[in-house]
Amino acid sequence: MQRRKKNGYFKPVQGAPKPLSIQVKKRVQFSEVDALGIVWHGRYPVYFEEASAALGRSCGLSYKDYFEANIGAPIVQFHVDYHQSLRLEDEVVVKASLIWCEGAKLNTEFMIMKKDGMVTTTGYSVQMFIRSNTNEFCLYPPELLERCKCRWLSGELKCLQ
Repeated sequence: MQRRKKNGYFKPVQGAPKPLSIQVKKRVQFSEVDALGIVWHGRYPVYFEEASAALGRSCGLSYKDYFEANIGAPIVQFHVDYHQSLRLEDEVVVKASLIWCEGAKLNTEFMIMKKDGMVTTTGYSVQMFIRSNTNEFCLYPPELLERCKCRWLSGELKCLQ
């Protein structure tokens, strides 16, 4: 993977639908910055997670859905590229995009932009599915993911594209 990407980390799958994306607005809070008023580097994954959780709720892949299906989705890869620091009171949009994948995993890309459109942070995560009762990895996409993919392909989730 190339460093400091702004336009996608995962190679597109030929014929795949557009990514499912959601944007979450946020204002940097006092508790998120250091003594210089700069966002602490460990906060960015939390910002990504907020957007990822909103995306999951919108497409049937929420934590509640995982729990009810006896499925987990631990992160096996995580990467952040810092392009420009965020500061106290900055208003930003955090975008999470689920990228189509044929396997039993979730590839998610993230981008944080200031109000003026300046990209400040990008990153990605890869999550693999496990069966919660055994902690064994799923070799095939679980039914929960297959339902999401069917809705995605049918255009039902077009509002997220």
